Amino acid sequence: MADRPYTLLSCGMSIDGYLDSAETARLLLSNAADFDRVDAERARCDAILVGATTIRADNPRLVVRSAARRAERVARGRPASPVKVTLTRRGDLPASAAFFTTGDSDKIVYCPGPAAARVRARLGAVATVVATGAAADVDVAGVLEHLSARGVDRVMVEGGGTVLTQFLTAGLVDELHLVVAPLFVGDSRAPRLVGDGCFPWNASRRAQLAGVREIGDVVLLRYALSKRFCAEPAAGAVR
Repeated sequence: MADRPYTLLSCGMSIDGYLDSAETARLLLSNAADFDRVDAERARCDAILVGATTIRADNPRLVVRSAARRAERVARGRPASPVKVTLTRRGDLPASAAFFTTGDSDKIVYCPGPAAARVRARLGAVATVVATGAAADVDVAGVLEHLSARGVDRVMVEGGGTVLTQFLTAGLVDELHLVVAPLFVGDSRAPRLVGDGCFPWNASRRAQLAGVREIGDVVLLRYALSKRFCAEPAAGAVR
């Protein structure tokens, strides 16, 4: 699919491969320096994508936090923050979530065709709802095709585990930024980095490690996952 946006998948995990704990409070896996790096990566993108579970569990704002970076985007004729995108099977999303109520960028919700009318009724005017087909699941390839048609050239996928699994198993990721935090979760109730699936990178086809960077007490692993991998330094990289 040559016309899809360049797709960067960004996530953090514990040493034992968990995205979060099983507790109600969100587990912060990273540190201030790495959060700033992620903010710089967001500022380079046209869209940020997360799953509906992430919105319900974490209530993220998904905006560029740095005033200087927002001003730089506006000076280049872009919105202060990237377009916000989410995927949902059922449309169980609160219209009052920070995803919808913060920032001036467009908000797009992709869902299966059978759920589209229900999702539009639930969300009203806070987002554009796009049906991805008649199947019961969201067609992630179709999502990227639609975003490309809207002028999105670079999209950052931030999770959670179901969305990460969907994009990775579909072979739709060009670059992976994986931050490893120096802690263990040790609780099988907690969400894992990915679920079961047939991944293009396996024992017979290993992913290409493109860089390693220590950021305080965490480590950033950068992987090239397609021939479209952009070899330019990642945001905030030491040159």
